[in-house]
Formats: sequence, structure tokens, C-alpha cells
Amino acid sequence: MNKVALITGATRGIGKQIAMTLAKEGYDIALNYRKENEELETAKKEIEVNKVECFAVKGDVSNFEDCEELVKQVIEKFGKIDVLVNNAGITKDMLLMRMKKEDFEQVIDVNLVGTFNVTKNVINHMLKARSGRIINISSVVGVSGNAGQTNYAASKAGVIGFTKSLAKEVASRGILVNAVAPGFIETSMTEALKDEVKEEIAKSIPLKRMGSSQDVANSVKFLASDDSAYITGQVLHVDGGMLM
Repeated sequence: MNKVALITGATRGIGKQIAMTLAKEGYDIALNYRKENEELETAKKEIEVNKVECFAVKGDVSNFEDCEELVKQVIEKFGKIDVLVNNAGITKDMLLMRMKKEDFEQVIDVNLVGTFNVTKNVINHMLKARSGRIINISSVVGVSGNAGQTNYAASKAGVIGFTKSLAKEVASRGILVNAVAPGFIETSMTEALKDEVKEEIAKSIPLKRMGSSQDVANSVKFLASDDSAYITGQVLHVDGGMLM
């Protein structure tokens, strides 16, 4: 019987790459999305090429009742959730002096409260099974901070505190909780940057390049695997050496 991974915000970018990478490892995938889009069907097809099941489940992670329902649907479909990857996230970058209250609240609600909402609804199933892996996608700016991202940095720092605290709560029940903190990663968002801006970013990174979605997905694959059986409460920095 295949292991089952639930990945939030998984129709594109890093989330999609994580889903595809775990599918190649033989995981059945529960693919969470917020609204219907063309990318959903594309992602589903690319995952199913690996001869695994892909179950698309709709839900807004910032809404607790949505999370309750989406987890219920995944359990009804597969009977279990072995790995939870809390990947769904948004940005609304702005200097604090210009940031609107709702811009702060929306980022916190999706990135941090969303991590709580999904995990809260998954954790009892893992506790009963006495096993499970929870992998939360944080960010380098949750550790270092970044001008223009007080909302995003606060949400991602909160994810790290959440990760470490939960790891201590559930370790005795065989559940491992870790975080991945990506640095500058090539995504659709960074594609919009001018070449000279991307070059300057690359120069600031010890490895002299931005990371790829696959770099992040490989880290999640490791933390989901038996190779990480003695690792919990940790933050794995996938940042090319930015925070050395």
C-alpha cells in the first residue's frame, strides 16, 4: 500500500514540484488547491504519469471549516495521511508605513493560520497511527527578516516557532515535524524580475545562483523519507549559503 502525502497549494511552483517528486517516490498524492484553474489538471496528469493516485481536493487553508472538510475527504479517499506538507502561501509585499491592515492579516491568515488549520485537522489521525511526517515550508526571511516583508517574515517566523513546539508535543508518538526554509528560488514570481536584478541577487548568494523548485522538493523528499528518522524540530535551510 502506497504512502499518502497531502500537499497544500500544490498546483504550481514549489508545491507542484514537491507533489511530483513524492509521486516519483511512489506516494499517492492529495493535491490541495484553492480555486479551479488550468494548472490543476496539468499537475494532476503529470503526477499520474508515475502510476500513483492523485486526488485533487479543494479548500482555502485560511478557513478552518474548509480544512476540516478537505482532510475528511482525503481520509475517506485514502484512509490515512502519512506526510503533510504545509506549502500554501501568499505575499503582499509593502513597506510597513504603506501596508494596509488587511495586507498584513491576509498573509498571516494563509501562511501561519493556514498551517495551524490544516495541521490541527491532520494531527489526530497521525497520533492514532503513531507515525507521520509534517513538513512546513517557511522561508529564509523568517530567520533574517527582509525590508518590505514584515507580514511575510512574521508569518514564516511563526511557522518556525510552530514547527519546533509541535515537534516537542508529538515526538513521543512517532511523528516528526520539521521545516524547510528556502532562499531565493526560481519561480514564476522571480521570472518577472529584470535580468540585472536577478544577477545582483545571484551575486549575494555564496553558491552564486538562485535555487530551483527541485532543490526545495529534494529537501522535502529527504524529510519525508526513512533517512530522516532521527530528525525533528529542525529548520533545513535551502538557501545556497545565504545564512551561513
